[in-house]
Amino acid sequence: MRRFEFAVDRDHARAVNEVVADLRRLRVLAYAAAVFLGLGTAFLVWVNHPWSWLLAVAFLLGAVTALFIGYWTPHRGRVDKLYAAGELVPAVVSEADGKGATLLALVDMAKPDAHGPRYALVTRTVRSLPGHRARTGERVPAVTVRIDRAPGVGEMWQSVSAMPIAWGTRDLNIIDRARNSIREVEWQLLSDNLDLADKVRGADSNRLLLDPQQLPSELRGSN
Repeated sequence: MRRFEFAVDRDHARAVNEVVADLRRLRVLAYAAAVFLGLGTAFLVWVNHPWSWLLAVAFLLGAVTALFIGYWTPHRGRVDKLYAAGELVPAVVSEADGKGATLLALVDMAKPDAHGPRYALVTRTVRSLPGHRARTGERVPAVTVRIDRAPGVGEMWQSVSAMPIAWGTRDLNIIDRARNSIREVEWQLLSDNLDLADKVRGADSNRLLLDPQQLPSELRGSN
């Protein structure tokens, strides 16, 4: 797995990183759900009917789960950990307008124990790209953020998205270094497939698996 190490600017990331913002919203929603389910549990216990006790147990389990999510999210969502755990991948701007841009990224969906890589195109809509020009074809180095809601099932991650390096630093030299650390064959593959961005965006989980036999030889056996 290709890593990219750099000093994450946490203040900058808190201001612009949309992954961190999404995780922050998830934490707030989790705690709100825990409060609601806790109050529901108390009410059902107060009702004191056989059916209400069964519902109270379900509500209590839901409240505990929501609390766990709220507590766990900051540890999972520490921006420096996200950048350290992710794989450096290429992304290019496939579409841009005044409201933001769409990124088309090349990611490996395979888990570490899989038999070889499984490359896919994925898209991500972003509101801002500091350090980049929002124009079609702009090269945006990023890292992967992987999510698996059912650990241990299958050889591929259920969801892989791209998080721009520019969301973690203001330093243009770091962004350039990340861009130059990605092979030209990968950038070229994305440039050649920009017209697939709409198809990827409409696909399941915003991803389109690529046929290994149609990949450049440099990508068929590397992981």
